[in-house]
Amino acid sequence: MADHICIVDDDASVRESLAEFLDAAGLLVSHFSSAIEFLASEYCAACKCLITDVRMPEIDGLTLQNELARRGHLFPVIDITGHGDAPLAVRAMRAGAVDFIEKPFTPDAMLASVPRALQPRSSDK
Repeated sequence: MADHICIVDDDASVRESLAEFLDAAGLLVSHFSSAIEFLASEYCAACKCLITDVRMPEIDGLTLQNELARRGHLFPVIDITGHGDAPLAVRAMRAGAVDFIEKPFTPDAMLASVPRALQPRSSDK
C-alpha cells in the first residue's frame, strides 16, 4: 500500500496545490482544513507523514504535533509556515518535526522533504 500523506492547512490554495503535486508524484494524499477535522478523521491513524501549517486557528500545528504524540501517533511531521523565524523553527523541531519549510516553497522542496521524512529513523529500528 502507498504511503498516505496528510495535509492540514487552513489555506485552501496551499492544501490544494500541495495535494495536486504530491498526487502527481504518485503519493496517496488526503487534506484537511483544520487540525480538528484531521484528528476526527479515519486518516489520522493511517497517516504515514503529516504536512501541517504551524499557524492555524483553534489548534496550531505544534499543538497538533503534541496531541498526536499523546495519542501514540508518531509518524513524521513536516511543518510549513508563512511566518517563520528561528525560535519557531526550533520549537517545531523540538516538538518532533522532521522538517520546517517556509512558504512560499517550491514543489521540488516538498518533493525532496517528503521522501526524507518517510525514511526509517534510527529510533524506528
